[in-house]
Amino acid sequence: QVQLVESGGGLVQPGGSLRLSCAAPESVFNVNFMGWYRQAPGNERELVARMGRGGSAVYADSVKGRFTISRDNAKNTLYLQMNSLKPEDTAVYYCNSAPLPVVNYWGEGTSVTVSS
Repeated sequence: QVQLVESGGGLVQPGGSLRLSCAAPESVFNVNFMGWYRQAPGNERELVARMGRGGSAVYADSVKGRFTISRDNAKNTLYLQMNSLKPEDTAVYYCNSAPLPVVNYWGEGTSVTVSS
């Protein structure tokens, strides 16, 4: 099983920012479109942003204009810059192939809590 490793989560006040990182094996990172997913308590996991190797990005309406996805192909790392965070952004964030995730790629995720 291949696992991706997410990091960068934490507790932040509304309006604050966080930058998430996802380290992936080269075999995964080089061939796939990559994306960030999140799962809030009681909710299904949802795709919030995805990016191809060429840099084209697609965002969910709920994060458009606030989140920015990027990738460093040399470091096999995916990033998610999250600005103007809202309490409804509270969730565990994961990275995976997108828009169709691969079951064997799910890591432990990184927890983001937006609260005053």
